[in-house]
Amino acid sequence: MRPGAVTVGAVHAAALLLGLAALGSALRHGVDRPGDALAFGALVALGELARWGADPDEREPAPLAAAGALAYALLGESGGSPATHGVLQTVAVVTAAGLAGIGPHLARGRGPGRDHLARRVLAVAFAALCFQPLHGSGTGHLGEGPSYALLLGFLLVLTALCDAVLAALLLRARTGFPYGSLLRDELRALPGIGSAVCATGTVMALGVAAAGLWALPVLAVPLLLTQVSHRRYAAVRAVSRQTIASLARATEVAGCTPPGHAHRVAALSTAVGRELGLSGTELTVLEHAALMHDIGQLSLVDPVEGGATALLPAEEQRRIALLGGEVVRRTGVPPAVAVIVERQADPYRDQPLPARIVRAVNAYDDLAGDGAGAALDALERLRLGTARDYHPDVVEGLARVLARSGTAGVTGALPG
Repeated sequence: MRPGAVTVGAVHAAALLLGLAALGSALRHGVDRPGDALAFGALVALGELARWGADPDEREPAPLAAAGALAYALLGESGGSPATHGVLQTVAVVTAAGLAGIGPHLARGRGPGRDHLARRVLAVAFAALCFQPLHGSGTGHLGEGPSYALLLGFLLVLTALCDAVLAALLLRARTGFPYGSLLRDELRALPGIGSAVCATGTVMALGVAAAGLWALPVLAVPLLLTQVSHRRYAAVRAVSRQTIASLARATEVAGCTPPGHAHRVAALSTAVGRELGLSGTELTVLEHAALMHDIGQLSLVDPVEGGATALLPAEEQRRIALLGGEVVRRTGVPPAVAVIVERQADPYRDQPLPARIVRAVNAYDDLAGDGAGAALDALERLRLGTARDYHPDVVEGLARVLARSGTAGVTGALPG
């Protein structure tokens, strides 16, 4: 069994055992302050239901559920009375409410993955375990006023950081990409919807402590509005990417490049970029440049045979790259994309890393055929060109990505 599968299985098993233990404890000993449990459970379930239309790749597709779950974990008082629910009841309520909320999604085959569910259970348990012993499960006090609010905020930020570490660990186990770049992606996502979740969780815990459960629906509204705005922003980004993908297909429609070439180069370039430590905006720019890397061929009077620019003389490759950069600059995409397209044919010692990646991956796709022998031969030709045309680190990163994806014949090409 692969080490990654062991890691994922261990995380899932830990979350499952914890959830079952918490539910068993609630069934055996009953529920303390059932009104509080019902109110926060309803909020978590509503938040899970509100994930309709969310992108499955969103880091937090149900922010209201996350904020409600964390607020319940950090609830010390309710309407002036001590809260006595403890760690296990917190996990039990969040688990039961979460399962109830995602039921309709699962019935439609669009529910969250097991990684997301495991992270939710473990994050809530971590927050409750940090807070409840300090608070004494209602028997002690941690103070009040700004210092108490800062403590809640600090615990929520610490929980978010631990969740980011866990999310990066699961992605590393599943994809094999470098842990550092995956963790940077997770940390960069925190100031967005993550900060709204932490702020709302803190305010909910404080609001319910002072005003009772009536504060919950009032405090949930701002986060719902934030979620709607976040979804609209994500939709705009999706439309922008679709526009770029459509422009990339122009070379295929015109017969300049083989069908699917631009999308293959984009997907493989993004994977190699992750392998070499790129993340966040750098990966987005790389993907867009890879999609549009051949658009300069639309300016040619005589099409390149098979669209394989890697087989052309160096000067002709540079001319096509400069033409492509000029076209890209007129499309309104970020200037960094045009720079990569323009510099993809420069000597690799003068190129930025994204341009090196696009050049090597484009050459591999131009040279590789359908069989194992052709793929292996293409990779070997790239290795032979590392003295002049392709950066050695990029070629070896490409080889590792191809080996992990199971591309025929590539595993044997890896150096021992």
